[in-house]
Amino acid sequence: MGGLSLGLLVAGLISPRVGSSIERRGGRRVLALSAMAIGVGQIGLAAAPDLVAYIVAWLVIGLGMGAGLYDAAFATLGRLYGYGARSAITTLTLFGGFASTVCWPISAFLMAEVGWRGACLSYAAVQLLIALPLYLFVLPRDTQELTAKPARTDPAAPDRENNPKLGTMVVLATTLTLAAVISSTLSVHLLTILQGNGMALAAAVGLGALVGPSQVGARAVEMVVARYHHPIWTKFASVTFVAIGVSALWAELPIIPVALAFYGAGIGLGSIARGTLPLALFGPSGYAKLMGRLAMPSLLAQAAAPSVGALLLERAGAQGMLAALSGLALINVVLACGLGWIVMRRPSFPVHAQ
Repeated sequence: MGGLSLGLLVAGLISPRVGSSIERRGGRRVLALSAMAIGVGQIGLAAAPDLVAYIVAWLVIGLGMGAGLYDAAFATLGRLYGYGARSAITTLTLFGGFASTVCWPISAFLMAEVGWRGACLSYAAVQLLIALPLYLFVLPRDTQELTAKPARTDPAAPDRENNPKLGTMVVLATTLTLAAVISSTLSVHLLTILQGNGMALAAAVGLGALVGPSQVGARAVEMVVARYHHPIWTKFASVTFVAIGVSALWAELPIIPVALAFYGAGIGLGSIARGTLPLALFGPSGYAKLMGRLAMPSLLAQAAAPSVGALLLERAGAQGMLAALSGLALINVVLACGLGWIVMRRPSFPVHAQ
């Protein structure tokens, strides 16, 4: 866990520079470098003879994560397609929702057959032999020619490009960071929390598996209906669903599957809002640079959240942790309402779906 946290720390520290680079030159080279860094880092993990080499390999992977996770991908799509990137971002997150569902069983199989070092080499091969060529030869070279004008059918499009206001930026960064804290904490400690409430491990694993399909299901619905509403509603639905799910777990209501389904749907929609809401609020001009700045606090929070969560779990127990997360989730609902008020004050905000 320490290696992962350090990797996320590096990713957060370099994210502003990544966003600026994508803004100037497009994302093709940045994403290609991310595949190379993650691939080389995975090889380093596989070959690591001691803890120092293992940590260094994670730092290299951190460079790749900072240059190639959702924020960098969203920035690249925003530079390529402008306001039209909304549908591409939604589609990307839909496929991204299958990552854990597909890779957890594959990882378990590889570890059983070739060991954890062999599993690392297998994932390195995926990065270097599949992802890297796709970035180099499929992603367009000349991004400027593809920059799209606002789509007439997208309710977010009438929000013309604006200079980011400090207050709006702070509220947006805060709500994105809180969402990252909640999701990263629960992703690490969910099974422990469920077991702490008296549930057997097998049952906890089975219920925890509901989160992934719920993410994908919510993203699939969003992909169908996105053209009819502003991204602020996606954000509001996201934080509301997360608050309902976490609060239901804290209250120990006998609806754990429903609570986890709400939570999964919320974080699924949250990934989409993370890319589409800044685009709608501030426009495509400078979007890549903005995404790099917004990614920094979220990634730093993700690096710290598992360790802070472990301390909270030890000191306050499962219910204490859920109470804290429920409070953060409710605060996030308030922040989303604040962003909604900012959006609806704009004269161009579409009252009715187009």
